[in-house]
Amino acid sequence: MNVAILTISDRSFRGERDDMTGPALKSWLEARGVAVLAMMVVPDEEDAISHTLQEWADDRAFDLIITNGGTGVAPRDVTPEATRKILHREIPGLSEIMRLKSLEKTPMAVLSRAIAGSRGRTLIINLPGSPQGAVENLEAAWPAIPHAVAKIQGDPSDCAPLEEA
Repeated sequence: MNVAILTISDRSFRGERDDMTGPALKSWLEARGVAVLAMMVVPDEEDAISHTLQEWADDRAFDLIITNGGTGVAPRDVTPEATRKILHREIPGLSEIMRLKSLEKTPMAVLSRAIAGSRGRTLIINLPGSPQGAVENLEAAWPAIPHAVAKIQGDPSDCAPLEEA
């Protein structure tokens, strides 16, 4: 699986704070044998986010694009809007499981507006901006992600084996 990680942070983009979340996600993925082929930081600007997501899905053909940051309720948190603008299909179950698992750790999980979906043959998932929150959310959704990518890319096999009578 070929993956790209997009960090959304005004401060990291301006060089005022190191991006800790992108590298944490990369490390987690690589420990599972997943190739992270691109990482980038963009500001909390809807056009910059949606342009990068669209280019990565359409031109670079990544299997999975993970965003981190900009999923809360602050005025500059626009990642879900930017993502929704370029998605072909939403996959709400992924964001639901992430919020559900996050609620076990913090009541603030209800404020997450993260979404997930597909564009063409690419799965796109929004994660929170904190390293720990991002990794925990990815971990919660991970059991379904390889299967989702395979299905998005046209795998015709059944989702579950048929029971024999």
